Amino acid sequence: MQQSSAAESQPRIVIIGGGFAGIAAAQALAGADARVLILDSNNHHCFQPLLYQVATAALAAPEVAWPIRHVVRRQRSTTVLMLTVEGVDTARKVVKTRKCEIGYDFLVVATGATHSYFGHDWAKLAPGLKTISDAALIRRRLLLAFERAEVSVDPVERERLLTIIIVGGGPTGVELAGAIAELARHTLPPEFRRANPKNARIILLEAGPRILSSFPERLSEYARKSLERNGVEVRTALTVDQVFEDRIIAGETEIAAGVILWAAGVRASPAANWLGVEGDHAGRIAVNENLTVPCLPNVYVIGDLAFLTGPDGTPVPALAASAKQMGKYVGNAIRLRLLGRSPSKPFRYRDYGNLATIGRNSAIVKLGRLELTGFPGWLFWSIVHIYFLVNLRSRIFVAMSWIATYLTSNRGARIITR
Repeated sequence: MQQSSAAESQPRIVIIGGGFAGIAAAQALAGADARVLILDSNNHHCFQPLLYQVATAALAAPEVAWPIRHVVRRQRSTTVLMLTVEGVDTARKVVKTRKCEIGYDFLVVATGATHSYFGHDWAKLAPGLKTISDAALIRRRLLLAFERAEVSVDPVERERLLTIIIVGGGPTGVELAGAIAELARHTLPPEFRRANPKNARIILLEAGPRILSSFPERLSEYARKSLERNGVEVRTALTVDQVFEDRIIAGETEIAAGVILWAAGVRASPAANWLGVEGDHAGRIAVNENLTVPCLPNVYVIGDLAFLTGPDGTPVPALAASAKQMGKYVGNAIRLRLLGRSPSKPFRYRDYGNLATIGRNSAIVKLGRLELTGFPGWLFWSIVHIYFLVNLRSRIFVAMSWIATYLTSNRGARIITR
């Protein structure tokens, strides 16, 4: 890659990852006297909080994902390269990819996290939900289960096909369970003749004592009751021991299923190995209060990959909000360093609340002392998520899709592709 001599003299900032943290860092560097390179194995940035709606056919993929190039198109000094990173040589200040090596003056690692199966090889049997590809796979399996149940003449087989298990009672598991219940109870029944989708058995399994453990117990209990009203079986204190293609085993309980989905845990990307540092049990990298890696002052780690505790000793949560705050902080910190100055304050996460939707007209919101449930919570959740979409076009399309779905119960993104 040839550059002008003026460009070559500029510092080079390499950002690995085009998620919330990486994009926020790149945007904070707009106009800086430096070359910014964003490296990602995908060409798009995905709004992960709404992926479950792609997986359950409420939204199409282009409504929650946008080309990274489009997001930073006005930043003339920012280059996007679709490359798969395989390692980092911190001694030489080089990022290794499958195609080439790229030198850096500052490195921002924002590679996020993926599913954790706690040492088991269950990924193909029980897909998780982190990417657009995951959402497409889940949607296909869900829709095929209903189609195969419609064809089946065996009552036992039909019952199995219409049993959907979600493992993990965190926000992703709860939102998936609620959306699948709405799909089965409201959207599909008028269109099927032999296998009634209302007979679908949707089971949410949680190893802990309650679902949504990051919320206050009152809101957690509200979510459980709301799911159960929508026909979801919520089982807590039940750990999955084995997963097969057509069933799961949890303790002494065996449940046959047509679809098994995983929302039980996450692990960080292998970036700790790239940097030659030790990660925690989930692969996260402990960072300094300015988000640099100890002994690597020009390397920043942000987003789900970073492990940092706040003044009260509580770890910064792995949320989109914290990832964006970290990205903005690091972008501004590097701008100051380019000017020969240092950030005057350490990174501090600002908790703007916690939200989770449970289904139609039902969500829970925790904002400081304010707690919302039911329709007010759902309306607040909807407004917040539309606001944080990346551009006006996306906000308009998602809002229109939600209004149409709300009024008609129809989910238009139900085409099955191979």
